[in-house]
Amino acid sequence: MAGEIPPAQPPPAAPDPGRHPYLLLWRWRRNPLRRRTDLLQAWVALGLLLAVLVSAPAAMFAVGDTAHRHYRGTAEHEADTRDHRPAVLVHDAPRHPEPGSDEAKKTRYPVKVRFSGPGGGTRTGKTDVEPGLPAGSTVLVWVDTAGKITEPPLTAEQIRSRTMGWAIVAFLGVVLTGLAAHGITGLLLRRRNLAGWDAAWAVTAPRWSRFP
Repeated sequence: MAGEIPPAQPPPAAPDPGRHPYLLLWRWRRNPLRRRTDLLQAWVALGLLLAVLVSAPAAMFAVGDTAHRHYRGTAEHEADTRDHRPAVLVHDAPRHPEPGSDEAKKTRYPVKVRFSGPGGGTRTGKTDVEPGLPAGSTVLVWVDTAGKITEPPLTAEQIRSRTMGWAIVAFLGVVLTGLAAHGITGLLLRRRNLAGWDAAWAVTAPRWSRFP
C-alpha cells in the first residue's frame, strides 16, 4: 500500500571481539558508525572494571578480617566455657562389618555415655566413639556450662578455613555485582539504541520508500 512505512530493521550487530583482538577496543576508535551510547558503554565498562579491581580485594580483606576476629572470639569463648571430661559407655558400641579395615578406623558410632556434669551430678548423653568399644570403656567428651555434650572449641585450621570462605564469598560478590551492573547497563543502552533507531526510521522511511 502506497505511503505505508516498512518496518524498521534492527541496527547492525556489534563486532565480534573474538575475530580480531583489536576489536575489543572498537568502541574507543573513531568511526562514522559509532554512537554516543557505544562510547558511553565503553566508559561504563572501564569504570566498572576499575571499581571491581579496587573494591574486590578491599572487600575480601575487610570481610576476611571481620570473620577472623569473629571466629577467633568464638573459639576463645568456647575454650573458656567447655570442659574435656571423661565419660563411660553405657552399652557396647556397634561393631564395624570389616574390623581392622581403613574404613573401620575412620568410622564412628553414636553411643550413650555417662559422665559427671559441671555441678557434680551424673549426666548422660551421646557421643561418637570407635566401633567395637565395650560397655564401661572410658572416652573423653566436651561438655558445656549447661552440662550437655557439645563439639570441641574451634581449631586454628577451622578458623582459617571459615575466614577464607567468607573472604572468597565477598570477592565473588563484588565481581558478580560488577558483571550484573555491566549487563544491566548494556541492556538499557541497547533499548535506547533500538528506540532511537525506530524514531529515525519513522522520519527517514517516507522520503525514499515508495510503493505503486
